[in-house]
Amino acid sequence: MVSLRKHGWWVVALAAQHLNAQKLLASLDYGSFQGTYDVRYNISYWQKIPYAAPPVGGNRFRAPQPPLPITSGVYNSSQPFDMCPQRAVNGSEDCLYLGLYSRPWTTSQPLRPVVVVFYGGAFVQGSASFTIPPSAYPVLNVSDSSNMIFVYPNYRLNAFGFLPGKEVADDPHSNANAGLLDQEAALIWTQKYIKHFGGDPTEVSIWGQSAGGGSVVAQVIGRKHDVPLFKRALASSPFWPKTYSNDDPEAQARYETLVSLTGCAGPDSLKCLKRVDVSVIRNASYAMVSGNMYGPTSYPWSPVIDGEFLRKPLSEAAKSCSVNNQLGFSMYNTHEGENFVSSNVVYDSWIADFLPKFSAADLDRLNALYPVAGHAESIPAYNDSYTRVGLIYRDSVLACPAYWTAGAAPKGSWLGEYTISPAKHASDWNTVNAIQQTDPLHYEGYAGAFASYFMTGDPNALKLTAEDVAGVPALKTGQEFVIDSAGFTTRNLSQFMERCDFWREVAPRLPV
Repeated sequence: MVSLRKHGWWVVALAAQHLNAQKLLASLDYGSFQGTYDVRYNISYWQKIPYAAPPVGGNRFRAPQPPLPITSGVYNSSQPFDMCPQRAVNGSEDCLYLGLYSRPWTTSQPLRPVVVVFYGGAFVQGSASFTIPPSAYPVLNVSDSSNMIFVYPNYRLNAFGFLPGKEVADDPHSNANAGLLDQEAALIWTQKYIKHFGGDPTEVSIWGQSAGGGSVVAQVIGRKHDVPLFKRALASSPFWPKTYSNDDPEAQARYETLVSLTGCAGPDSLKCLKRVDVSVIRNASYAMVSGNMYGPTSYPWSPVIDGEFLRKPLSEAAKSCSVNNQLGFSMYNTHEGENFVSSNVVYDSWIADFLPKFSAADLDRLNALYPVAGHAESIPAYNDSYTRVGLIYRDSVLACPAYWTAGAAPKGSWLGEYTISPAKHASDWNTVNAIQQTDPLHYEGYAGAFASYFMTGDPNALKLTAEDVAGVPALKTGQEFVIDSAGFTTRNLSQFMERCDFWREVAPRLPV
């Protein structure tokens, strides 16, 4: 592992930084926030900073409001914060906080690139509160040239963050995609305040895995700002399930089911939902999820096309390159669709439920692209429904959204596939673990490509592996970057692109 420890001045520098830890005070226009320093990992960090007011009472389901002024002295930012209400845990509605960390910085040093990280969890669970070392620390520590600031914001989940319906749209104090608006507010906070922590607001990347990757997709195709909120996007296995319009029957059904399960059905259903205890909505949201774990609808809480923040579906926005980022990089895992499919799946019935709007001609084309006995670029010959359905789910919900999102970036795009067994959803890594000590090739090649992209906008500019080790090919070459057990290689994408072209063509009937 490449580390600052290789420098002779490291111990002396750490001692000086430790003595100066008490000076980690960020004074913003709504309060002063005390950070701290970790000597073992050589990072300065602020673990808890409110970026919006608590979304409680009448602000439940509403877009985030400005943070409240800190009036009780210096705010202690060296403490964890609570998760937003979860699939199976209450959490707290007072959850709109963020944390951030970097190598120590002083005002005499240049500003650094910034990476805002959105967590995964199918839009129903997850938390941004971090412990030391934080999850992306390996990307920071992969080399001395990897020198950036990571920002981790909480965002609302399940019904609290993604409640659709006519009642929500008609209420001036409610928003269908509140969770995405939380993320947008965190990006606006970053633009306004990150300089106080050593970050360059003109060099912001966004990154996430699973629903965090889906959050990246949403911010990439979401509404535009006069001053762009970020320049680079990296979507790792982006979970981008069916995206209905807010006025579609399927979206309205989510609202109706929730009000029924919470006892709020009636003419004042939304007012009732804003009054009931958090656990009532949590339990109802969980009930809506648990019955669909491996079903064709999977998780019922996800973004909708609301006409305000999300105005176009991904397939349309990406095709027209109507995106907010300049540079795009995406990853997917070979077998990750299988995480969302029962091992006992029956192909015909699953397809009928998953694709109810497909015509007979659509199904004929689907079956030709995904035959009973087939293969994919990294999947050898198969003849079972589990692999077949898993591949369909992977491509339509995860891999093709990754490909479209990366490819829509106007100034450069890259795509990678993680194939190391089991290559399931989230089996790629970005936490501190043994492989970084025992397998420097994969560590430097994989984490190094991410770090290079975040630092420069090019995953190859700060390449750490040898010249004879494959780098990340530009997507315009028709190739992808492949992480396999032997190291790294590249692969042509002809079959994959044909399948993704199909999903783009039938997208209105999926919909995506």
